[in-house]
Amino acid sequence: MEIKLVVNGGEMKPGPTLSQKIGPLGLNLGKLIADVNKATVEFKGMKVPIILDIDTKTKNIKVITLTPAVSELLKKEVKTEKGSGIPSKLKIGNVPIEKIIKIAKVKQKDMLVNSIKESVISVLGTAKSIGLLIEGKDPREIIEEVKEGKYDVEIKSGKEDVSEEKLDKLSKEFEKIKKSQDAYIKQKQQEAEEKAAAKAATTAAKPEATTAAAPTEKKK
Repeated sequence: MEIKLVVNGGEMKPGPTLSQKIGPLGLNLGKLIADVNKATVEFKGMKVPIILDIDTKTKNIKVITLTPAVSELLKKEVKTEKGSGIPSKLKIGNVPIEKIIKIAKVKQKDMLVNSIKESVISVLGTAKSIGLLIEGKDPREIIEEVKEGKYDVEIKSGKEDVSEEKLDKLSKEFEKIKKSQDAYIKQKQQEAEEKAAAKAATTAAKPEATTAAAPTEKKK
């Protein structure tokens, strides 16, 4: 039988969901977790889909590791666990096209695409949704450049290597962007605090409504 799970790469731990699925089979849970962590350690810090191929007679388990989602692979490239909550305004990193090609090659077999070029475009779409810059540009701009053939040589050759000089250049570009973003976030936080303080002051200044009605005199 097969059981499909999504685990934290290299860091699977016992839990209710796992116990419910594995417990009734009489398997060694400790050994299973150790085997899964060993099989997924290269994807540490990412959500990894796996398949447990279980022989219910012998209790033998084969751990089949699938590739993480594109978003997980992209976040790994910029060493972050979360995407941007506002991808149109706040960016989480600046990635070279070579890294996009690398991920496109890994995920191509999982995509409904006919070429590595189409896979690259799909990865760029995900990069946009989580707030990444590619080559210092909005991924939408890079998608158009890919369609126009600007990166055909790199894509056809499957280029993955990036020079330290280029990585350093992209990193410095992003540092400038990050400083601007930090100032924007600080401004928004300050505006929110001022708005909350003004609302609290207005509420405190309002007189309490009189709820008790004045007594009426009885007619003689």
